[in-house]
Amino acid sequence: MPMTAAKPLAKIGIWTCTSLVVGNTIASGIFLLPASLAAFGSISLLGWIGSSAGAIVLAMLFSKLSRMMPGALGGPYAYSRAGLGDFAGFLVAWGYWLSIWCTNAAIAVTMISYLSVFFPALASNSFIAVGTGLAVIWFLSWVNTRGVKTAGVVQLITTILKITPLILVSFAGLFYIKIENFIPVNISNSSNLSAITATASLTLFAFLGLESATIPSGHIENPGRTIPRATMIGTIVTIFIYVAGSVSIMGMIPAMELKNSNAPFADAAAIIWGNNARYWVAAGAIVSTFGALNGWILLQGQMPLAAARDKLFPAVFTRENSKGTPAAGIIISSVFISLLMLTNFTKGLTDTFTFMILMTTITVLVPYLFSATAYGILILQHKYWKKNGISNVILAALGFMFSMWAIVGCGQETVYWGFIAILAGIPFYAWMKRHHF
Repeated sequence: MPMTAAKPLAKIGIWTCTSLVVGNTIASGIFLLPASLAAFGSISLLGWIGSSAGAIVLAMLFSKLSRMMPGALGGPYAYSRAGLGDFAGFLVAWGYWLSIWCTNAAIAVTMISYLSVFFPALASNSFIAVGTGLAVIWFLSWVNTRGVKTAGVVQLITTILKITPLILVSFAGLFYIKIENFIPVNISNSSNLSAITATASLTLFAFLGLESATIPSGHIENPGRTIPRATMIGTIVTIFIYVAGSVSIMGMIPAMELKNSNAPFADAAAIIWGNNARYWVAAGAIVSTFGALNGWILLQGQMPLAAARDKLFPAVFTRENSKGTPAAGIIISSVFISLLMLTNFTKGLTDTFTFMILMTTITVLVPYLFSATAYGILILQHKYWKKNGISNVILAALGFMFSMWAIVGCGQETVYWGFIAILAGIPFYAWMKRHHF
């Protein structure tokens, strides 16, 4: 039986909600992606433009869905279930839950990479690196069991601390750009279109989380107004920081040197302010990943909670503590994240990161694609048909096409394993539905 909180739950407002979007979105991707993108050359900046346009479309889509269903716990899960039924809703919840495992493991890996600037042993000793990552994951799991309000305060503070060094490096770096570092434009062995598609998929990972405000809707003040505003503001701020940062880093560091960097922003800071500055940026990156991990751990209990309340996930996920927090879901999720880290840490840090972001991209793109489809269905069913009906249908179509394009851009191997992971959840769905047959 779920426990009921004795007092009204503390809720978060627009600033904390926006920090959840910015903090979860600007997680680890921006700090290591310049190294991954350097293998393609400056053509990857076009990938940024493509993924930014897609991010705006998806942000608008989730903003409209949150206005339609302001109290829908679980965001993409609730929207997909409303438009496509229980089975689609389950696949979204399952896929999104898997994506949170991968995201949190990837964020922890990135944090360890930046910690190695201060503690070099972390870069050479896998045992110490894994132990450090696990310690942080379980500490933040404990913080999140203290309530959404407490986790929200941590999120707001770390978001402010994380964007400060990013903005400083991005704009100061504009004065150190060398045009020759952008040439040749495409240094990969693939066509320009293939390079743009591949880099758009990689950079899209950096936007995963733009829907974060839609998930804990039950803990947000005036969700019908706060969630859409936080989603749009957070996405626009994120794009602004990403584009400025990428242009500066790629213009400052030659591609062949950049793709081997473990800390591109720290290396850029060293060029601008000297070697000591790289430690300040590395510290900012550590705070950034720490805050992002906090925000995603907040969500890792909310998504299974939403599905469990609809009897699509086991009832254990509905268990809440006296703070109104789905503590059981947080703990179970952290166990799987820990196992994922242990499994993958035999590779190099960058290789592990790349594998995880691709896996995460496919398992969260499917929920995006389903949400866009559900939005179109809800509009066509006239349930929410008001003004601007045609533009809403176009928005749904654009969201679907972008999600599909990004899935294709993930590559055959990633799509293959990503869908295997999603389909592996079907037996669990059958088990949960056994009394309905």
